[in-house]
Amino acid sequence: MVDEGEVPPADTRPLEGLIALAFLLAMAAAVALAVVYARGGQPQLEGVFLFLALGSLAVGLALWAHHFLPEGGEIEERHPLRSSDEERSAFAEAFQRGERQLTRRRLLLTLLGGGITALGAAALFPIRSLGTGPLPALRTTAWSKGKRLVDDKGRPIHKDHLDVEAVVTVFPEGDPSPGDSQTVLIRLRPGELRARPGRETWTPEGYVAYSKVCTHAGCPVGLYDARTHQLVCPCHQSLFDVTDGARPVFGPATRSLPQLPLDIDADGFLVATSDYTEPIGPGFWDR
Repeated sequence: MVDEGEVPPADTRPLEGLIALAFLLAMAAAVALAVVYARGGQPQLEGVFLFLALGSLAVGLALWAHHFLPEGGEIEERHPLRSSDEERSAFAEAFQRGERQLTRRRLLLTLLGGGITALGAAALFPIRSLGTGPLPALRTTAWSKGKRLVDDKGRPIHKDHLDVEAVVTVFPEGDPSPGDSQTVLIRLRPGELRARPGRETWTPEGYVAYSKVCTHAGCPVGLYDARTHQLVCPCHQSLFDVTDGARPVFGPATRSLPQLPLDIDADGFLVATSDYTEPIGPGFWDR
């Protein structure tokens, strides 16, 4: 029974339900935002869901603050400055009680945390806009087993195409100009090549192929001195011995040019038997 002059406690359940609904809407909008990002993104939908997520959180917090936190101003004379003990006790009690009593505080706090967590998780998805990680792509090229070697006009290289000591830049068939797959093809005389262990079958009929990307700074190694059997990088003058696995013999390069394993198909055309067995390009791979 309520005493005379005492204000009966208001029913706060409708307000609490409205706050809970706002937080639930924020969670749902954040999850929808994450789904849109995961499926490739759509700027208009992303804007709508972000607006709903942030707006719902703002509405829920505003209702909570407006209806369940103490409000209003108090005016008193400047002196005495210190409140009486009775006033201090009354203020502490009123502050703890608030204007209205929350009956489902734990539920609302849980839903608020869920909304913020869901929005934070959705905010991680824009990282996908940066693209895929670079390392897998840096470790592979367009070469694969059975791909024919073609020149810059797309013509396959036949085993009778090159004379001894001739050189040509080749690419994998079907990939006209991939920069990381450009390869130098050279034909040596029988007995000139000192094949490294495990590479004895990589050079059919004297054909040997090395990556054209210099292992020092990535410049194209396009010059060949047939007298010394050396490939020359024009940027920093690194020299690579073609007869010894393209081992660097001069200049700043410290790693051999990766070698492409070759074979000859039934029609007499040169083909790759796999991709390069090591990463192409500058020697930071060894660090």
